[in-house]
Amino acid sequence: MPKTSSMGRGITAVLAVGARHAAGHPGGTVADIATDLDRDRSQVSRNLRSGEQEGFLIRSSQRTYTLDWSVLTDAQLLTERRLQSDGGTALDTLARGTDEACFLGVLHGDSTVTIGESVPPSSNLVGSWLGRPYPAYCSDAGQAVLWDASETEVRTVFAGVDFVRHGPNTPTGVDDFLARREAAWTRGYSIVDEEAEPGLYSLAVPVRDFKGDVVAALQIVGIKDRLEPRREACAAALVEQGKWLEGRLGYQPQD
Repeated sequence: MPKTSSMGRGITAVLAVGARHAAGHPGGTVADIATDLDRDRSQVSRNLRSGEQEGFLIRSSQRTYTLDWSVLTDAQLLTERRLQSDGGTALDTLARGTDEACFLGVLHGDSTVTIGESVPPSSNLVGSWLGRPYPAYCSDAGQAVLWDASETEVRTVFAGVDFVRHGPNTPTGVDDFLARREAAWTRGYSIVDEEAEPGLYSLAVPVRDFKGDVVAALQIVGIKDRLEPRREACAAALVEQGKWLEGRLGYQPQD
């Protein structure tokens, strides 16, 4: 069998510290990690010191190694930058391929806010939605940004929210919203059909980051009479660009 490289052993040691955190322990000493990995203490000690030097670990005065959470902070900042830059690329590609207005939205409280858009002149949509909030229960991005939220979490988001009618098909309450989201799970993407305003139709998919968390929704929005007949082709393009953007954010689907 091939031997594990020194880099591989170092990564294994860092992951072992992370596993102890996940199990509820405050990190571990060299002896703890060596026991967990069933490896020589001197070798594990070198690996842990290397992890500390590279900024992945912190060694306390009690000689316990813990994860340096600044690495996660840096990764999250990088994700935010990629969501803007690579999100713009996904939007432009999607808008060119579908000839429809495309948006990137995030959840903010009980509303969604547009953080990116690509609107071709032929889409017949006027004005910019950048930075503008809209009620999540009927917005184009609402079901997608709450895609993985539990029922309890969804009810918490909408606690105290009046489901005001914005279009002929606006959800009547939380139960109605949850039923529509469940249908979207089966379909693989959400359809918001005249929920936000009369005549408006949209498709959306969730976008996940390296942690597997839904951080945004990628959307196609258009006039119903124009977009609905092309739904399947547009949805396929939407799913493709959603997966591409997730890959850029480090998401790795679990088999």
